[in-house]
Amino acid sequence: MRPFPPCRFLALVTALFAPLLALPATAAWELDPERSRVAATVVQIAPTGPIAHQHEVRRLAGTAEADGTLRLPLRLAQSDVVERMGPLPPWLSGLTEHPLATVTTRFPPQRLEALAVGESLVEVLELSVQSGGTTHREPLAVRFTREAPGRVRVSNAERVALDGRELMANPTLRSVLLLLGYEQIGDEVPVLLDAVLLRR
Repeated sequence: MRPFPPCRFLALVTALFAPLLALPATAAWELDPERSRVAATVVQIAPTGPIAHQHEVRRLAGTAEADGTLRLPLRLAQSDVVERMGPLPPWLSGLTEHPLATVTTRFPPQRLEALAVGESLVEVLELSVQSGGTTHREPLAVRFTREAPGRVRVSNAERVALDGRELMANPTLRSVLLLLGYEQIGDEVPVLLDAVLLRR
């Protein structure tokens, strides 16, 4: 499978919130932060050989508008990278709460409404990612499973991998990877989506 651009890593997390757009305006759904994450496996190319490292993006939050549009800002502070690096250099600490990208998507209500408990559906979402003054649009196949009347699990519907070369070509991401000691990484960075939405 051809690795896709790093902008899709940011777009992946939007899929967590798509069910919010598929429900009546009177129903309120929120992510369970303890069980919602996006995990990535970064393979460090070291002198002694490849070393796999696990990283996560957590504490995700988004708001669905009345017209069914969801906008999700993503920040460095939501990842475990900040915890692992400890005290950050001044130039980077100021960026932890600044949105690195904003992801926008919409989801057809009738598809999720028709799901019974125990049933799943796969939907290809159209994701729009705004970052650094540019906008990228990418499709993403996502599986929604209704585990209970008030609970929906969201996960990858297919294998997903970022392009490691493009990650290293991004100045901000490259700086973070270098601070972690990753001078070189593998060409593919597999990504796993696992989240739970609860009715409030």
